[in-house]
Amino acid sequence: MSARGDHSQAMGKEACPSRILVVDDHPIFRQGFVHVLSSQPDIEVVGEAKDGLEAIEACQRLRPDLVVMDLSMPMMDGVEATREVKEHYPNTVVLVVTAHANEDLMLKAIRAGAAGYVLKEEYPTHLIGAVRETLRGEFPINQGLATRLLRRLAVEQRSPDRMPESASERHEKKVSPPVSLSPRELEVLTRVVEGKTNRLIAQELHMSLSTMKRHLERIASKLGVSDRTQVAVKAIEMGLLPQVAETNNLRDPSGETSGESEPVGSS
Repeated sequence: MSARGDHSQAMGKEACPSRILVVDDHPIFRQGFVHVLSSQPDIEVVGEAKDGLEAIEACQRLRPDLVVMDLSMPMMDGVEATREVKEHYPNTVVLVVTAHANEDLMLKAIRAGAAGYVLKEEYPTHLIGAVRETLRGEFPINQGLATRLLRRLAVEQRSPDRMPESASERHEKKVSPPVSLSPRELEVLTRVVEGKTNRLIAQELHMSLSTMKRHLERIASKLGVSDRTQVAVKAIEMGLLPQVAETNNLRDPSGETSGESEPVGSS
């Protein structure tokens, strides 16, 4: 089953609603999410779970298109549950909805396979939109957290006081071939890091949406990741993003920039 549901187009049938599993240990939040999502005609809440273990069991039984995942839960937390879900049910996407405005937790969730990270304080205004964006292949992320994380990682990557690499990091570098991105791919990558949507990136670079997606797919393939969120994180970890950040003025929530250099050249 795809992340966007099984769409029945033959004989004029309407698309099937997307199947959603809601996971949160707080009954009030869980029931609130269920109520809001169930009110949408294109969304079907197929189950609930109160911890990570229940979430994995529910994914096996229900095979949802998307899991709305809390982080702080008993028995098994949301990061570990996300990792297990993505390992065993890779077609199910995970959207983290949490009270933790913490970039370290966001990074752990992304590395575990989460396709988005939004805050409960944004509920209910942005929940439905975030779910739909995730099902469309976009990756909704709290922009303040994302910018702080990416700027911090970029600084750490360049810092002479950076902690020595672990044996696993050294091994990964040895087995990972060098990554070469074209100027056009660097332009796309920069805008992905800035949190812009696929459609906006296509408009800014004067290309069709399908062409922009092909660029993004090639970048993801070169970096060995599967989604646009992990593209940005992986680019920093491989030392690519500092080059982009220095030449493209990474934005922060206050509107300030991190450099004054010229933009990356266009194709």
